[in-house]
Amino acid sequence: MNIICSPAGIMDPVFPGQGVLDMAGAGFENTVLDLTMYCSPGELEDVGKPQTTAWKRKEAAPEQKKKVLISEEPAGLSHEIKPFLEKCAESRIEASVAIAPCLKWTTRREDLEALLTQLAQESLKVCGQTGCRYLIVQPLFSGVAKGEEWEKNRGYFLELAGYARENGVQILLQNQCRDINGHLNRGICSAPEEAADWIDRLNREAGEERFGFCMDVGTYNLCGQNMREAAVTLGRRVKAVILRDCNGRDKSAMLPFTCVNRGRSVTDWLGLIRGLRETGFDGELILHFEDTACAFSPLLRPELMGLAKATAEYFRWQIGIENFLKKYKSVVLFGAGRMCRNYMKCYGEKYQPLYTCDNNPELWGTKVCGLPVKDPDCLKELPEDCAILICNIFYREIEQQLRAMGVGNPIDYFNDEYM
Repeated sequence: MNIICSPAGIMDPVFPGQGVLDMAGAGFENTVLDLTMYCSPGELEDVGKPQTTAWKRKEAAPEQKKKVLISEEPAGLSHEIKPFLEKCAESRIEASVAIAPCLKWTTRREDLEALLTQLAQESLKVCGQTGCRYLIVQPLFSGVAKGEEWEKNRGYFLELAGYARENGVQILLQNQCRDINGHLNRGICSAPEEAADWIDRLNREAGEERFGFCMDVGTYNLCGQNMREAAVTLGRRVKAVILRDCNGRDKSAMLPFTCVNRGRSVTDWLGLIRGLRETGFDGELILHFEDTACAFSPLLRPELMGLAKATAEYFRWQIGIENFLKKYKSVVLFGAGRMCRNYMKCYGEKYQPLYTCDNNPELWGTKVCGLPVKDPDCLKELPEDCAILICNIFYREIEQQLRAMGVGNPIDYFNDEYM
């Protein structure tokens, strides 16, 4: 499972150096090649309209006049991204996922299909040049009559399939919202059954697995959808997940767990993690927190990036918890309470512990779910390759206790928040 940091809100596409350094400093090794930063939805909205921005006026400074509008010269895309890619190479950061230019959800433009096709084709070429495995492409929606969504997008995506094949890229469709008179509603591919059907049909017609799906958690939250149900329905078709928080009403990209109401997260992270765990997800985890990053002072950016990396690691750990359990030949537990019982219920048979221990002497000599409860001093006699899983919320305090006792075995945490 790859952790990927979106550069949106972190990096200036013209001067990418500091943003890339911030990502590298936090330990991120992968980023998104977000081509909407070079050809934005706002730019597409203004295609063909009179330009009033300073760099288009006659009195604009010479260096401003040289700015390339990708909407006018799509072939210039590969040139515009070079500074970003060069800085990424210097910091040993790879771009494994790209996002093609797309329209605003609120757009009324119905005349840009040819341009969107050209931009998607150029994006696929860029992916081939840079080694991006996936390109996220928004389905066509503006001006598409109800009931004609599939036929319109079928032709669009199958036309792109040849370019994708030539460049070794898999195209990922993404769930959408639609703005109807200021109200956000479920859009194309928001229904997981529809999205799964589209992907299967496209792959059959392409004669290969050329299409997959990218789950945008923020969009599912805006549409009030069941995260677990969506993940399970889409199953192995899901190749990437965009982790972004929002308040369920406004389109925003916040760091997961930061949008709360009365102490509870607004987004159903529980359902998401359970669903992805159930399907064995092992793809791309894209952390997108543009609004959070923009709200923080640049002086605090390194600390924010560290928290973001830790948050992404937490998701990887929770979703792939069985991978974490598999790495140990034998384990013992610390804690004889609810968390221990949940471990035994979910994993006790498959990853049977030798025993558990607890600081409460009254529990020594008893059993929990058939597991003997022992004095923590017994841990000093463990083989060196036996791991200790702490099944108690006082993780760090207990680890400190064990290290002070001279226990040198691997110590890890078990967490049952999403069991």
